[in-house]
Amino acid sequence: MSPQPEPIEKLAAVYGGPSQSAFGSAVFHEKLPDGDLAQAALAKYREFVGKLRDQYGEKAWTEPWKEVHVRDPGNPADIVSELRQITDRDALFSVPMLLDTIENADTAKAALSGVFDDPGVNELRIFAIGDGEAMSGILIAALRSDSGEATFLVFLMD
Repeated sequence: MSPQPEPIEKLAAVYGGPSQSAFGSAVFHEKLPDGDLAQAALAKYREFVGKLRDQYGEKAWTEPWKEVHVRDPGNPADIVSELRQITDRDALFSVPMLLDTIENADTAKAALSGVFDDPGVNELRIFAIGDGEAMSGILIAALRSDSGEATFLVFLMD
């Protein structure tokens, strides 16, 4: 496995590397062959919940799945502000945990910005995840058009 770009390493140092733990947070980074960021994000979410997806059933994990933010290409990239502007009730619950109550919050925000505000990111989407009841979280997905690489941050708490 080749080393990840430094900004991805910093993000993973804060939020964790790839995982199938189903809870907590994880960072995934890979080449996206077809460029369909929304479908790739859903696939990463399924990968993250791993064996628990089968235990609780697909519907429990994907029925509440919804896009809550798409970055307008005409607006400046500012992931922290974009997260704070989310109005979806379920997704909004996760924002303070992702940004403010996390240990070393300033480092976390800088790591988020280093990856998701990079000028090479041409598409950014944020999704609400969880079961709509006990579990809630967000998934941030970004695609770089110059390299075809996608980065996903999955954050899910119960």
